[in-house]
Amino acid sequence: MTHDDLIDRANITDHVLKYATGIDRHQWELYRSIFADEITLDFSSWSGDPASKMPADDWVAGVRGTLEPFDATQHVLTNFVVTLDGDSATCTCYMAAHHHLVVDGDRQMHSIGGFYVHELERTGGGWLIHKTQLNVTWEMGDRGLFELAAKRGAASMA
Repeated sequence: MTHDDLIDRANITDHVLKYATGIDRHQWELYRSIFADEITLDFSSWSGDPASKMPADDWVAGVRGTLEPFDATQHVLTNFVVTLDGDSATCTCYMAAHHHLVVDGDRQMHSIGGFYVHELERTGGGWLIHKTQLNVTWEMGDRGLFELAAKRGAASMA
């Protein structure tokens, strides 16, 4: 492993960590900055929907609309394994995502865990994610909180 490989691995890990930071701190420009303009997303293990390509702007807007109405979220990424192949890389990391919503004065939570597989390409400005796959291996809590959060978000827009 070369010095450049170590630098690339550190840069990729730092880059992927912006995924969690952008969401949880509602820093949507930061979150958008990690993706290529068009991305392939495979969240089938969560949603049951097949993988699809879309503009990154649409993805970020959807994540914002879904998660911003929660009272708090915490996305934790760890155990990074980076595989380099020239200007391409794959970064696999464990994940846990906690979604908190206060309903009638009671804090409720929904959590998922598993791992992400991010595929990245080196560009003139650094590394960008062009494909993300979420692999959910466990879930706890009430998925219905997402619907309640969506209603809260719609009410705040009215």
